[in-house]
Amino acid sequence: MTRAETAAAASPVRLRAGARRPRTGLALGIGIALIALLFAIDAFAPSLMPGVPTRAQDGLTLAISVLIESLPFVVLGVVLSIVVQVWIPPGVIERWMPRRAWARRAVLSLLGMIVPVCECGNVPFARGLLMRGFTVPETLTFLIAAPIVNPIVIITTHQAFGFSDGILVARLIGGYLIANLIGWLYSRHPDQDALLTDRFRETCELVVHEPGGRGRRSIAQFIVELRAVMPALILGSAVAGAVQVLVPRDALLAIGSNPVLSIVAMVMLAMIVSICSNVDSFFALSFASTFTPGSIVAFLLVGPLVDIKMLALLRTTFTSRVLVGMVVTVVLAAFAIAVGVNLLA
Repeated sequence: MTRAETAAAASPVRLRAGARRPRTGLALGIGIALIALLFAIDAFAPSLMPGVPTRAQDGLTLAISVLIESLPFVVLGVVLSIVVQVWIPPGVIERWMPRRAWARRAVLSLLGMIVPVCECGNVPFARGLLMRGFTVPETLTFLIAAPIVNPIVIITTHQAFGFSDGILVARLIGGYLIANLIGWLYSRHPDQDALLTDRFRETCELVVHEPGGRGRRSIAQFIVELRAVMPALILGSAVAGAVQVLVPRDALLAIGSNPVLSIVAMVMLAMIVSICSNVDSFFALSFASTFTPGSIVAFLLVGPLVDIKMLALLRTTFTSRVLVGMVVTVVLAAFAIAVGVNLLA
């Protein structure tokens, strides 16, 4: 291709990028204003909304709590994504990766040990890996394993449960195995690009073809990534807060001693409450005296991988069919591991 043809091919992308910059800045400004408004509502809710039912105020408080808990990790994940995509030279990461596909996935599933970000921050970081050229199965393997196989989660889980009933060991080994199972399953897919959303592919084009130096590309990617993940994070937090208020906890506690129903209940609870994997062990600890050890393991496996907030974030990158497959795989695998823990406990 000649230089003129290359410029002609690249110019539409650059025009689209330039056309979108005002809209991107406006969207980012609206997002920041919305977050500030939510903080203000949460702080002054009792005085601003005296006639609003208590359950509605509780739902708003829970939604904002999930948002506040997740936001720093999302920003950190975006920053790490920019470092991987823009500042690390090509080939630096790749040369340390094994050549065999299964071995690459096995190594990437341990990357969370040196990138201790919770599940929310892992999504933009994984988007950076995809933009860098890593395959969808490799990225999914990292994405599923990292919220569990990282030093912060290991420490907090040990502080909450120690080595009692094998909960810590089951969580670590289970998370690693589930991640590599999902990576292997999607490595069999004949069309890897079909697993990604059209919007993410357009984002890749915009970021890759962004003119200018590294600083300009970093700013452009920061805005694009926040614009992509913030609406999903806010929506997921709102849904999680509403569901926590609407679903009766008493009904869940009533079945906590049943070895099978307790697992089902804790899986449902894990998908609803959307607690960060760095602190979910202490939340689960409050159920340890009522629920079976296997159900606690199921909660600790399912929550960081496919809770409502996480699914909303993942939808910015992967298609709905991918998410359905992930949910089914994670839930079934976590259920099987939980049953095994109950039998051994």
